Amino acid sequence: MPARAGGMLAGMRDDPERFEANRRRLFGLAYRLLGSAADAEDVVQEAYLRWSNRARMAAGPAVPEAWLTTVVTNLCLNLLGSARSRRERYVGPWLPEPVATADGALGPLETVEQRDSVSLGLLVLAERLTPRERAVFVLREAFEYPYREIGLVLEVDEAHARQLHRRARARLDRPRRGQLVDRDAHALVVRRFLSAAVEGDLAGLEALLAESVVSWADGGGEVGTARRPVEGRDRVLRYWLGLGGHPAARAIRLDVTEVNGAPAAVLSDADGVRAVVAVEVVEDRIVTVRLMASPTKLSYVAGQLAPRM
Repeated sequence: MPARAGGMLAGMRDDPERFEANRRRLFGLAYRLLGSAADAEDVVQEAYLRWSNRARMAAGPAVPEAWLTTVVTNLCLNLLGSARSRRERYVGPWLPEPVATADGALGPLETVEQRDSVSLGLLVLAERLTPRERAVFVLREAFEYPYREIGLVLEVDEAHARQLHRRARARLDRPRRGQLVDRDAHALVVRRFLSAAVEGDLAGLEALLAESVVSWADGGGEVGTARRPVEGRDRVLRYWLGLGGHPAARAIRLDVTEVNGAPAAVLSDADGVRAVVAVEVVEDRIVTVRLMASPTKLSYVAGQLAPRM
């Protein structure tokens, strides 16, 4: 722990309400860094235990936000190193854990940058970054931290923090194509896509897909999904018509809700959430489909949505 962090704690008392006021922000930070809601929850809990233990040894007022940000960021940096090696052994494509965001679970998503910082597409690309590059990128892009404060969190000088941010942006190097339709239109495309697949509507499905569309599926080795990306309109058509034609598909309930800052389909049956399907849309055509079906990865979003289902 940096020496200055102890200084921030001077006089701080154990106050659960004070920590709770920061919990959502800290969870949003940890999730952006890790792409895992379960790991983010563990990090936030560990941060609380450390804060509570240290706070009981101090006296007088202090504001814990900066110290908590430093602790959470460093805990995530430690996890990112081991997570990379685990993901290299992952069965099939790795996708982030989906999080329902309509209720602000990941903090405010009012700007393009804030929404982009939790998008499934960016979280996948962020796997290219080193842990420190990712930390700088998240603190700067999602939380608008000044470079000087980022340097304090990572124990580097301001110039180095700027360099890490430039390097991160260059390594991500993706056009901000985003969702080039309004949110209602995007939600409609999601519904039309799944309905066409279940109904076997070849023409309807074909009309929705870009020629270069790519479909990714994450079953984590727990359920049967494609273990390689399915590329090209014809192959994606066959793949999704096959999924939609499965007898179990007829019993699936489809709800469209905001997941990771954009409309997505939540597929469920009597036993709970079975999958989340998200699509990227450009000029009314689907360019990317992401199917998250690993039961382990669906547990967090299932818990979020349980009261509504």
